[in-house]
Amino acid sequence: MIEIINVNTKALKKEFVEFQYELYKDCKQFVPPFKNDIYAMMNEKKHPFYDHSISEFFLAKRDGKVVGKLSMLINRPFNEYHGTKDSEFYLFDCIDDQEVANTLFDHATRWTLEHGMNRIVGPKGYGPLDGYGIQVLGFEHRQMMNMMNYNYPYYQRLVENYGFVKEVDFVSSYIKLDEFVLPEKIKKAIEIAKKRGSLSVKSFKDKKEIYAWKDKLRNAYNNSFVKNWEYYPLSDRELKFVIDNAITFVIPEMVKFILDKDGEMVGFVLPFPDVSAVMQKNKGKLGPIEILRLMRELKRTEWLDFNGIGILPEYQGMGGNALLMGALESAARGNPRFVHAELTQVAETATQMRKDLANLGVQIYKNHRVYKKELR
Repeated sequence: MIEIINVNTKALKKEFVEFQYELYKDCKQFVPPFKNDIYAMMNEKKHPFYDHSISEFFLAKRDGKVVGKLSMLINRPFNEYHGTKDSEFYLFDCIDDQEVANTLFDHATRWTLEHGMNRIVGPKGYGPLDGYGIQVLGFEHRQMMNMMNYNYPYYQRLVENYGFVKEVDFVSSYIKLDEFVLPEKIKKAIEIAKKRGSLSVKSFKDKKEIYAWKDKLRNAYNNSFVKNWEYYPLSDRELKFVIDNAITFVIPEMVKFILDKDGEMVGFVLPFPDVSAVMQKNKGKLGPIEILRLMRELKRTEWLDFNGIGILPEYQGMGGNALLMGALESAARGNPRFVHAELTQVAETATQMRKDLANLGVQIYKNHRVYKKELR
């Protein structure tokens, strides 16, 4: 018999967190997230998500042993913005057992209806940096840090057998940097935009200079994705949480901002050095030794992650997207140490960005699928 347990004690929270690490301990592609990040998601006093929304966490046990887990969320600002009544599931992990998955999702269904919602969507987390979806393509490739989820191939079967269907796909693309060249039509668009003088690209020398732009970056970030499927207006504390975390790991001279003629930020390119290899060694820990390893890897890694690229919608047709692609190329080729790059999780609903990726000739090599299930 499978028992569903509400995670409401310190001991149960530890079981919830540790299950994923045990399940994936022999998986070479899995990158363990920082345990502190998962515990923060469970802390209503610390995580900004709880300023406006609710979440609960559940374990599935069989004969006293953990065999699955998931969290359920209701993101009120998202529902208000989109006119939906969605609950969302996240942190789903499960052994390869349909009965366990069904029991977890049966509980998720009851929880959703009890809270007055009529649809379950997921995986979808506590903020824009948590990663979306069940991975359905590219299992042979290592996970990109904690910018996305990684799961065994059988997860797709478990969720689809329960009746979930596709809501939206998020693709990730590979770039070999020494072969990355902008197409001529994008180069011409960049030249035209520069001649107009309405937009320009700003570079940086150090993090202190970037921090001086934090408030403008928050505003640009919050307004750049308004047409994206996943968008909802982030609170000030959520924006601070996202931007502070993002700036921590960027290389200043590779950061590019797009400015209008008044010097206001309308777009940005934030490349992150990939520290996945060391995160695997650290196994979710973040003590002094683990931090030292991370700092060293920031200076050694040959991989870049582009998971912070955006431009205000009103500037996309004014040469803004071309300048954005040019800034991406400049950042990508700005340091000869980097050999590989990934453009992480672009939604298929971000139509202009997807067109730009097609024009760049990048290779789609991972796909994460967000699922939905209508309840009534």
